[in-house]
Amino acid sequence: MKDIKIEDFKISSQIKIEDLPTTYDLDESEKKIEKKLRKVSEDLAEIQNKMYAHGKYSVLFCIQGMDTAGKDSLIREVFKEFNVRGIIAHSFKKPTDLELKHDYLWRHIIALPARGKFGIFNRTHYENVLVTRVHPEYLMYENIPNVSSIEHVNEAFWEKRFNQINNFEKRIADNGTIIFKFFLNLSKEEQKNRLLRRLNKPSKNWKFSPDDLDEREHWDTYQKCYEDAINKTSKPHAPWYNLPADDKPTARYIVAKILYDTLKEYTDIKEPELPESQKSNIDVYKAQLESE
Repeated sequence: MKDIKIEDFKISSQIKIEDLPTTYDLDESEKKIEKKLRKVSEDLAEIQNKMYAHGKYSVLFCIQGMDTAGKDSLIREVFKEFNVRGIIAHSFKKPTDLELKHDYLWRHIIALPARGKFGIFNRTHYENVLVTRVHPEYLMYENIPNVSSIEHVNEAFWEKRFNQINNFEKRIADNGTIIFKFFLNLSKEEQKNRLLRRLNKPSKNWKFSPDDLDEREHWDTYQKCYEDAINKTSKPHAPWYNLPADDKPTARYIVAKILYDTLKEYTDIKEPELPESQKSNIDVYKAQLESE
């Protein structure tokens, strides 16, 4: 199998989405890829167990992509070996009335993982510079001071939001959150095929919504918004990764390998040792239990 190199996927300079690949050939069968994924997922779970006991770092795993990009199944397969106590997932939908009474980052801040845990944002705070940029009329529900009409939503408004997001991510990174941001780069043709499968397979019909077709009409606008957001917010402490998403098993393996190869470099993440007073009495504790 082809070796995965983090730098082949990490976005560290200005990009054009049309130049980024939506496919990646691992030069291996699907069965072998899935077997490799299980092994890497197990290795990741071991790191997570150490992280949970260590209690000094958290991981924020952010995943963004167009409809049908495979977000849910990727999360399921990559993290299936994790202990549930060390992981929590959030899928951010349309803001609730309570969430709209706060600033747009509030619901993401209160969902951040505690030290020792993995937090998954399935759709993320970037919805606030993607969906709302394609549909600026949604911003009117936020009741923002000095923004009473769509005419007030200009480039300066979006630049301010990008700065706010960058500051938010820098603050949590400085305080021990390791941030991964994956853009599931799906081709328009593959999205069409996946939508057709949802329609053609009765057991998948429930996944389809006419809204999917409405949003597809805005494909080019979304691509431009993704490109702008990625270029303005991919930072060393919070990098974006381009994830070729046309093949689901390949995408899942790439994500798992990037997570593992990055986290294994944190050599200070170790299980805490027992205090010397307790360690010296291990035989005593054993004897006490065995004598019951």
